[in-house]
Amino acid sequence: MRYAVQVPRQRGSPPVIPIYRGRSRRAVLVGAVCALLVTGTALTGCSEDPNEGTNGVGRLSADRIQSRAQKAAESVGAVRLHGTVVTSGRTYTLDMRLKEQGGIGSVTTEGETFRLLRVDDELYLKAGAEFWGHEDGEKGGEADAAAAGKLAEKYVKVPQGDPSYKKFVGFTDKDVLLGGLLTLHGELATDGHHEQSGVRTIRVTGDEGAGGTLDVSLEGEPYPVRLVRAGKAGTLTFSSWGADFELEEPAEDETLDYGKQLPTS
Repeated sequence: MRYAVQVPRQRGSPPVIPIYRGRSRRAVLVGAVCALLVTGTALTGCSEDPNEGTNGVGRLSADRIQSRAQKAAESVGAVRLHGTVVTSGRTYTLDMRLKEQGGIGSVTTEGETFRLLRVDDELYLKAGAEFWGHEDGEKGGEADAAAAGKLAEKYVKVPQGDPSYKKFVGFTDKDVLLGGLLTLHGELATDGHHEQSGVRTIRVTGDEGAGGTLDVSLEGEPYPVRLVRAGKAGTLTFSSWGADFELEEPAEDETLDYGKQLPTS
């Protein structure tokens, strides 16, 4: 016959596990741990759900998370992005606000910063004299410097037929820019829960990171928060999803229009 040994229990203490003579010590310990887990008085970390209180996308597969993030990005009219993009061997640092009708912001490359403004199909470029000045050191340098001075800090209208239009307009197009960025390459997998700029995220990787990584918000809508592009082609952060901003053409006295050909820079 087995006899239970009861230990007096104090108010507020976890339930006492009766210890039967003949039971192994291991069985008693297992029972005690189970009781503590049930009552929640200890070892609560073992049962924490990192997706509790979130929008739930962290429970989805990596492919579905990427799809949800892409759809969320498409569903709103405006976004701000900041970071670097490497294309054709050149690094561009962007700080752009984009929406369906156009975009505005700054671009820095090779030590020079210029501003882009697009309203519908009209693209404007604003830069300092150094951007517009010739760097070849040939004759006519003074004339070139004078011409560059006239262009400095003015919004120069970029003709749609000029190569610069095609080169820069993509930086101001929300759909084109995000459509090309928000796709990871290779086999997708989740890579844990993280936090970016105070926002809880779930991370998705392509080919274990070689194909890029994308942090997706676990708060509210599953918007993209941070992107590391494949092949070390840049890192971008996204914010102000859905926050509208004013977008209008520059004043006439701040604008220069050279017709069909942009001055050589």
